[in-house]
Amino acid sequence: MANTILTPQGSINKNPATIGLTQGGANYDAKYATYLKLFSGEMIKAYESVCIAKDTVQNRTLRNGKSLQFIYTGRMTADYHTPGTPILGSGDPPVAEKTILMDDLLVSSAFVYDLDETLAHYSLRSEISAKIGHALAEAYDKKVFRTIAKSARTAHPITAAPGPEPGGSVIQLGANNEYNAQALVDAFFEAASVLDEKNVPRAGRTAVLSPRQYYALVSQVDTNILNRDFGNTSGSLTSGEGLYEIAGISIRRSNNLPFLAGNVSRVNGENNDYSGDFSTSCGLIYQRDAAAVVQGIGPQIQTTGGDVKAMYQGDLIIGRLAMGADWLNPAAAIELQSARS
Repeated sequence: MANTILTPQGSINKNPATIGLTQGGANYDAKYATYLKLFSGEMIKAYESVCIAKDTVQNRTLRNGKSLQFIYTGRMTADYHTPGTPILGSGDPPVAEKTILMDDLLVSSAFVYDLDETLAHYSLRSEISAKIGHALAEAYDKKVFRTIAKSARTAHPITAAPGPEPGGSVIQLGANNEYNAQALVDAFFEAASVLDEKNVPRAGRTAVLSPRQYYALVSQVDTNILNRDFGNTSGSLTSGEGLYEIAGISIRRSNNLPFLAGNVSRVNGENNDYSGDFSTSCGLIYQRDAAAVVQGIGPQIQTTGGDVKAMYQGDLIIGRLAMGADWLNPAAAIELQSARS
């Protein structure tokens, strides 16, 4: 017990002097360090619970640089050997390079006034931590989903023999069919066939739909797509959960798709191009190689203290994230579109 250091708890609204703490002292600093750790943990938990795209695409960590290169390799051929002819390794696959830039720093911030925190009948910091985590996750997902939609419209960069390699694909649901459950199911099986024909790995296939599309599938489609872990059809319909996969493609729902979003313009700070016309875009089906994310600074929390706290009688709390996304292998990306009548 001699090495155990107790940190003050439950004293968020107390005067430090009443609990034996002095401004600038080790115990005082430890008190606010504890707040920062708790706040950071709450923010990251909220971020991880809301961020959908993170684990469905390729991710790389960037160190000491502003961009990261990815290498494409095309197909190779197999030829018959002629007796007496040396094998020289001349069948190297065609190669292309993709560079993904780091976007500018994303921040989400709030100022916590001491008096507001004292008078609040709820945990103000916990609420702010969740909102900051949600804001960063929303920005992350929007970038990645727009990137995948653009990947589906892109030709593969390798065109040399024995290629060209296949590019992305678009599946038309038909006019005003974005919420038609049968049209969506048909699109899933068509997407699975397209990905198989392109030799895209079956592992890591994901679909992202809008919540209304997701619930249309739950309520209108037979039980063969309901996850048995959630029980029978009635239980799944009651909870609104349980939609597992169609044609081996796992299904997720998100409000951050560029769902019938119209023209999205490029904004300052985006060093990669996420702009485009998403007027008919209504869903994504992709394998994890469709896009890649480079991340220089993970979701982090910073907070002011000391003199700044005394000057403004509160804490400025900042959540930050530095990342960039771009398409990687177009063959692994499919966009669902619904032509508007």
